[in-house]
Amino acid sequence: MKNTHTLDDCKISLISIWDQFILILMMLTILSFTCCESFVEVDPPNSQLISKSVFEEKATANAAMTQIYAKMRDAGLFTGNKTGLSHLFGNYTDELDFYGNPLDATVAFYNNTIVPSDPTIKSLWNSSYNQIYDANAIIEGVTNSVNLSSTDREQLKGEALFTRAFIHFYLTNLFGNIPYVKSTDYQINSVTTKESATTIYKYCIEDLNQAIALLPDDYIASDRTRPNKFAARAFLARVYLYNQQWNEASNEASALLNNTTLYPFENNLSKIFLKESTATIWQFAPGTTGGNTLEAKTFIFTSGPPPISALKTTLVDAFSPGDQRKTKWISSVSNGSSTWYYPSKYKNKTTTISTEYSIVLRLSEMYLIRAEARAQSGDLIGSKEDLNIIRTTAGLSNTSAVSQVEILNAILNERQLEFFTEFGHRFFDLKRFNALDTALSGVKNGWNSHENTLPLPESEISLNKNLYPQNLGY
Repeated sequence: MKNTHTLDDCKISLISIWDQFILILMMLTILSFTCCESFVEVDPPNSQLISKSVFEEKATANAAMTQIYAKMRDAGLFTGNKTGLSHLFGNYTDELDFYGNPLDATVAFYNNTIVPSDPTIKSLWNSSYNQIYDANAIIEGVTNSVNLSSTDREQLKGEALFTRAFIHFYLTNLFGNIPYVKSTDYQINSVTTKESATTIYKYCIEDLNQAIALLPDDYIASDRTRPNKFAARAFLARVYLYNQQWNEASNEASALLNNTTLYPFENNLSKIFLKESTATIWQFAPGTTGGNTLEAKTFIFTSGPPPISALKTTLVDAFSPGDQRKTKWISSVSNGSSTWYYPSKYKNKTTTISTEYSIVLRLSEMYLIRAEARAQSGDLIGSKEDLNIIRTTAGLSNTSAVSQVEILNAILNERQLEFFTEFGHRFFDLKRFNALDTALSGVKNGWNSHENTLPLPESEISLNKNLYPQNLGY
């Protein structure tokens, strides 16, 4: 984690900084254990250390915020491990075939046999609300801070609001109606009720707009691991798109696309997933010096059959001849009789110096968000212009789509080829295009329409009756 302040800024000794840094790590670890069973079981802090110590110094307050990103990187929905969305939902949809241990948790996703008692479902839910709890603790802590400068308070609160909206957005797209938790109060959280996806989007939009007002234009960390105003606007564009607010989605995407100083367009596909890429809007730093991405460790293999998963041949075959994304972002392994393919967007597991970070938000999505929003609004010419920028970068000719329906289908296809094995984009896109049944019925044995939503964890419903009823079909 990056720290640019000086001793004069902090007015404390190096020993004090280290002691408080260890303190916040210990406290967040304790919170993790406290929250592991259920977010509704999180007790209020039993001391005033969070408000009176951690959030009174810039160093420890920043440590608390970056620790949340570390937790998001290492566990839960956004980890690049096999337990995260990129891998699980690659297997749940039409991106990956599973070759690993038949007792692996991925099997239930691959065979679409998930049940409410599935421990992976419980883990995804609990880790997400644990991270939300931490974000709420930071919001409350910096709001009550006496010694933090107004600039630092605004930065940290903005990041925490962004993070809270980010996680809730994913939860509602996975689980449907969910609670939107804004407090660390045990009594409130223990009886929290579910909200509709429409209401969740409303709260996300409110949090993101507040984050935009608080965050600076520039990144406070040069490696783009700390969200700035434009990261919040990028994610707000996605929320607006999913909420079918086409003009708003287009405007937010344009805010980034027009900022060519901060986000100059990168047309070299080989550079998109490097840590210095100008197309990166927000990314997770590796956990170790010389480490790279967990995605590389999950997806890359050097001999067959694959130890975990490999790309479906139907996905590999979906790329048109000459599509450079297939050449640059997919690699193969052969044993002489069979050939398997894997995502190679990230190419390095461990290097002397880290070369790749896990990219969470990137500029190509802004073009495709605006293309879709424009098409939905009737601006077919503008939509095709944005779509063709992505196609040209991939080495393809302009789209032949003409009508609104054709253009929207072309955008859905382009999103499949652009964002494969990235944080469940394919599942979410098929779901909101009402295309899951069509796409997966012939690919997934026993696919059922109700599987467009995951079951609520059985243990959570038993703890909080306000989470009833269980999702349809489970």
